[in-house]
Formats: sequence, C-alpha cells, structure tokens
Amino acid sequence: MRHEPRSGAIEEACFWLARHPVPAESVLAGEHCADLVVVGAGLTGLWTAIHLRRLAPALDVTIVEAGRVASGASGRNAGILSDTIDHSHRLAIAHFGHDEAHRLAALGRANLAELTAFLTTHGIDCALEPTGILTTALTAGHLSQLEDSLAAACSLGVNDWRLLSADETRAEIHSERYQGGLLNPAGAILDPVRLTTGLARYARQIGVRIFEDSPVEALERERDGVRITTATGRLRARRCVLATSAYTHRLLPRVRHRFIPLFDYVRVSEPLTTAQRAIIGWQGRQGVTDARSFFNYYRLTADGRVLWGTSEAAYYPPNRVDPACDDSARHYAELRASFAWHFPALSELEFPWSWGGAICATTRFTPFFGTALGGRVHYGLGFTGHGLGTTHLAGKILAHVTLERDSDLLTLRLVREPPFPYPPEPLRRWAVGRVTHDLRRVDAGGRPSLLLRLLDALGLGLSS
Repeated sequence: MRHEPRSGAIEEACFWLARHPVPAESVLAGEHCADLVVVGAGLTGLWTAIHLRRLAPALDVTIVEAGRVASGASGRNAGILSDTIDHSHRLAIAHFGHDEAHRLAALGRANLAELTAFLTTHGIDCALEPTGILTTALTAGHLSQLEDSLAAACSLGVNDWRLLSADETRAEIHSERYQGGLLNPAGAILDPVRLTTGLARYARQIGVRIFEDSPVEALERERDGVRITTATGRLRARRCVLATSAYTHRLLPRVRHRFIPLFDYVRVSEPLTTAQRAIIGWQGRQGVTDARSFFNYYRLTADGRVLWGTSEAAYYPPNRVDPACDDSARHYAELRASFAWHFPALSELEFPWSWGGAICATTRFTPFFGTALGGRVHYGLGFTGHGLGTTHLAGKILAHVTLERDSDLLTLRLVREPPFPYPPEPLRRWAVGRVTHDLRRVDAGGRPSLLLRLLDALGLGLSS
C-alpha cells in the first residue's frame, strides 16, 4: 500500500527539519540598536555574522530572521557540498575567462577546506561525510559532456577528477541507465539543518544576537544608518546586510531584475532494507547528479534513506515566494517516476517525505553582490547548485565589503560585475516557459533550439 507524502507545514514535510526541530528563540520586541544587522539566519547570514565578528570582535552584530534558523533554503536542500563556485568549470571559463576561472577553481578548493576545518575546530557535528560527487552519463552525448568537463577542470589545475567507464559507474551504484561517470573526490554530504543550527549556536557563543519569528516589514534609510521595523519592534544599525535569498526583492524591489525566484522539490524515502541496499549498491555514498539539463540529484542520508531531487524548478509568476508554492504534486510524481526509471527493482520504495523550497537564480548561476541605500545596505544572493559551500565564501565577501576592509576576494569579477538581468513580466514568464520546454526537448534527445544556442553563446540560461 502506497503512503501519501507528508505535506503542509514545512517543519513536518521536510525530512531534515522534522528530524531536528528548531526551538523558538527570542523575538525582536521593543527598541534595539546594533552596529551591524544581518537580515536572514540562513547559511549566508550566519557565515556573514561570524566573519563580521572575526574581523571586528568589538562590534555588536545582530541577526533578524523572519522564521526560524534553517527554515528557508539552508535547511531544505540536499546537503551535497561541492568545491565548485560557478555552476561548472566550463561555465566559469565562459563567464569570466580562463585566468579568473583558474583562480575560482583554486578558491573553491580552499573554501571547502576552510569550511570543513572550521566545523572540526568548533565541534559542529553535521554528519559530514567526504564521499565525493559523482556525475553520471545517461546517454552517449553525456559522455562527451563529461569528457569536456574533465578537460576544463584539468586546464584549471584540478587534476584529481576521474572518468569512469559504464562498468565502473555501475559498480559504484547499480543502475543499468549509467553509460559512464565523472568522479570529483573533493565533494561531501552533510545534514543541512544540523550545519545551520550548529553555526547559529556558535554565532551566539561569540556574541551575535539572533531574533527569530521577526519578519522585517520595512527597511529604511535613517541619518547615517538604517532602521528595521517588524510587527513587534524596531532595530537601528549603522550598516545592514541582506541575506534574504529569494525574498530579497520584498525589501529591495530594485534587485528583482537580477534574479528569479524558483522552487526546487525533493523527496526522501523510507530507510533501505539490507536487501534493497544490496540491489542499489552505493557503498561509496557519493552525492550524485546526472548530466542532463534538468538533472536529478541524489544521495543517501545517515540512516540509509534515499534523497531524490530535481533541478527542474518551478517559477510562480509574478515572482511569487510563499508557502503555497512549497508543494507540487506534479514534481513529486515525476520524482517517483524518475527514481523508478533509474532503479526499476526498487520502484515500490516508499517516499513519505516531500517538500519544496525557494532558491534564487541569477542568469549566470553565480552569486550576485550589491549595495543600496547610499552604501548602508549590502546584499548577496543567487546561491544555486553549489550554494551550500559558496555561502561560506559569500559571508566572507559581505563581511569585508560591509566593514570596508581590503581583500583579494573583492577584486573578483564575480564580485565586481553583475550578471545579465532577467526580463520583466510578462516576458519573464514567457521566457521561463519557453526555455523549460526547449530544455526538456534536449533532455529527450532533441537538438538545442535557436534560443538555447543563443543563450549558450551568451553564457545564460533559465535552468537551475
């Protein structure tokens, strides 16, 4: 008998949040002051606050969060940690040129090492497993793409990636669909809620105040600082960092043309039995994606469940981001069908956990940084694909910008140059639908349309 997936409140529908409920902390009430305020207690906001305190330990740093720590994208993702900053090394070369792509490749490896060392040093147990990441080829055409990806990585000084034959890939994970694979040993898997709540706990230990359940209703310029207003309180600060991801346009409408809010969807199964585990193999426990435009991403949880997600995110015009978008019966059905297509012997495996969440994507799939309100507000957004690790780097960038401290990071074109803007409505809605249709045709074996070829030439696209 097939069970219905959990739905409704995200705290019950999301596997990670249901396993690790986040208790309520203090709400912003009354009048408060701070030197620096960060809006958003997800990974970007927490890393920013931690880096701010490290650079300027005497300053009062306060975080204001609309919900609970980890209730947004930081607690709803797959928990696959990558060393890549751009969406791929090939795109980094296309976006920024070979020299900066080489720099980004080295920076990505250093960022991953620094992040994992931080977790070890400060005792943040987030079930981190250095499993590597496997990209699988489902067609002969994908094999060619993986060869190009390997060549791009090697050209940037990344020399430990390895192409796998069909037999080698199937030996790792038992699916007859695999025609080959590309293994990046630098990746890892972890529990994203335990990561986020662990960072919040550390931030409080070093003196960061965190107010939760305090949605910001207004962000206003005031003399030489800013004023933040919630339903129950006000907070004045000299500088503000917006770490609000897909919600940023609500407080700063001017940025809506720089990103698009999209909803990703994920399912998590019952724990695999010993017999089911023998069928699927997966002894290396790698995080996995495939080489399609709209790919599946998947991994095993610490207790042996399959997490199965899709990159075919949904756009709800006009730029909607609300809880009504957290569920999608169509995506859930497609996720079940895609899992059964990969692993027909496990087609009856139950997936009782199903949820969605908002991400924000720029046209080049890299983070975007900016300043508003006369230099009083700084922001960073656009963490898609490899955002779990990139938030650590973004927090460092935002801390240096906010404090006006010099850093080599601020010379990156990724930081200095904004991505190409998205079109306004109603053209935005049409563009997302058109590109989604065309990418589906390519994944089904069709040739790229003229529109896709043009976007490719420009280094742009609308797939997450």
